[in-house]
Amino acid sequence: QLQLVESGGGLVQPGGSLRLSCAASGFIIGLSAMGWYRQVSGNQRELVARVSSLGSINYALSALGRFTIHRDDAKNTVALQMNKLKPEEPAVYYCNAERGAGYWGKGTLVTVSS
Repeated sequence: QLQLVESGGGLVQPGGSLRLSCAASGFIIGLSAMGWYRQVSGNQRELVARVSSLGSINYALSALGRFTIHRDDAKNTVALQMNKLKPEEPAVYYCNAERGAGYWGKGTLVTVSS
């Protein structure tokens, strides 16, 4: 059974860092494009970063220079290192696997606030 489990969210001060992790089971992440998305309550889910099966990486403009997505094929995980976090509304970060109809984890909440 394919499953994605996110972890690493929490409360962080502006300018701080967080590292999110997505543990995948039931499939090999290296064979799928993997992405991190964020969703603020009441808004649409939006792409933050994506790594293709071939290793090509794309970032949202807001993430460029601050966030890094990293796929670890040995551990079957994909991480999102977030630095220089900006104060904004709390958002749930979701891990996505572009496999079949697409799979999503349950998300992890990130709050950037002083």
